[in-house]
Amino acid sequence: MRPTCSALLRQSKTPAFLVTEPLNIRYLTGIYRDAGVLLATPSKLLLFADPRFHSGVERQVRKGIVVRDAAELPRFLRKVRRCGFEANRVDVGRLESWERSFPSVTFVPRMDVVESFRRQKEADELAALRRARRITKIILQRVPSALYPGVRERDLARTMKVWALELGADDLSFDPIVAFGSNTSSPHHVPTLRALRRGHLVQIDVGARVDGYCGDMSAVYCTGTLTAEQRRVLAVLKSVQRRAMHAAHAGVTTHALDRLARDLLREKGIEEAFCHSLGHGVGLEIHEGVTLSQKRKEEQLLRNEVITIEPGVYFPGKWGMRVEDMVFVR
Repeated sequence: MRPTCSALLRQSKTPAFLVTEPLNIRYLTGIYRDAGVLLATPSKLLLFADPRFHSGVERQVRKGIVVRDAAELPRFLRKVRRCGFEANRVDVGRLESWERSFPSVTFVPRMDVVESFRRQKEADELAALRRARRITKIILQRVPSALYPGVRERDLARTMKVWALELGADDLSFDPIVAFGSNTSSPHHVPTLRALRRGHLVQIDVGARVDGYCGDMSAVYCTGTLTAEQRRVLAVLKSVQRRAMHAAHAGVTTHALDRLARDLLREKGIEEAFCHSLGHGVGLEIHEGVTLSQKRKEEQLLRNEVITIEPGVYFPGKWGMRVEDMVFVR
C-alpha cells in the first residue's frame, strides 16, 4: 500500500510534511498533472489544487485524499509549528518565500521521505514497468533493421522514439544512447551526426515510458564481425549479468551485488574498464531508489523493487560495450 499520512510523518519525524515534487504527488494521489502541493497532517493528506481543475482532480484522486482550494494552504500551514519539506526538491527562493509568508512555522529539511516508499512497487506499478520493459525489448529487437550504411546516430535515436510511440508508450524514458564505432567507448555518449559504416560496433541504451514508469535496457550490435577480443568481452559481460541477476533477490545488499560483478570481471582481467555502477532502481524516474555501487550507501534490496543490472567495459578511443536488463526483485 502507498503510505498513509501517519507513515509519512513517522518517516519525516515531523508533525506535518509538505510534498511539492510533482512525481511524488502523482505517486501519492494518482493525479498526473502538476496538481499543486500536498500536505500530510496527523489525520489526513490534503491536496491543495488550482480551483480551475477541482472537478477533474476530485474525480481522479485516490481514495482518502482530501482536495482543497490552493488558496486555503496558508490557513492550514499557519496551524503548524514544525513542517518537514523535500529538501532535495525545493530551491532556496521557494524556501525563503515560505519563511517570509509563515514566520511562525519552522521548516525542517528532509531527504527522500516519499522516495523511500516508492522503492517497493505495488501491483499497478509492476504492471506498468513490465509493459515498459516489453516495449523496450521490442525496440531493441527492431534496431538491426535500421542499421544500414549511412544512418546517423541521431537518426536512429529519433527512429526509436517513433517506435516507442507506435508501440503504445507515453514516450522514451530518457534521451537514448546511440553510439557507433569508437563512440561506444563513452558510457554516456550523446548521439551525434556520425554515420554508420560496415564493421562498426553499435551500443544502444534505451527505455520506453509507460503510464509514467520507465523502462531501461542496453544491447550491443555489430555490422561486421566482432574481433576475438570483443567476442570474449561480450561473453564475459553476459555471464556477469546472468550471475548478478540471479543473485538479485530481496535481502541481498547493493554492495554485495556490485562486488560480485567486479570480482568476476577482475578474474577476466577487465575490471578496471568497468567505470560505473552495476545498476540502479527504476520507477517513475529512470534513476530512483538504490544504486548498486560500493561507493554509495549500502542498502538491502526489497521485495517488488525494480532495478537494472548493467555491467559494461570501456576502452577510451577504441570501443566499449554494455548489456543491461531490468530485474523485478523477489
